[in-house]
Amino acid sequence: MALIVYICYLATFVIGVSGVVGLVLAYVNRDSAPDWLKSHFTFQIRTFWIGLLFSFVSFALCFLLIGFPLLFATFVWFVVRCALGIDKLLKREAYPNPASWIV
Repeated sequence: MALIVYICYLATFVIGVSGVVGLVLAYVNRDSAPDWLKSHFTFQIRTFWIGLLFSFVSFALCFLLIGFPLLFATFVWFVVRCALGIDKLLKREAYPNPASWIV
């Protein structure tokens, strides 16, 4: 299920609502998952909310023109977090620091 959440997150750029679907799946499955998967679900939930915050701030700053590079940086940050999460998931490893804001 964690892989499906990562796929939903990456599909957000094509199908906007899939990120919300992934968020709901992460919340629903987090409590019943083994510990190593709980770290991924926590990481996914934080990735969604932090990404949403960064997106809103970047969009608001677009009026000052600094927001456009920040939107691109947010996109890169989001994709890198998903890619690293998928890598750890496929190796069946817990995500080392799911509470991190960076990567």
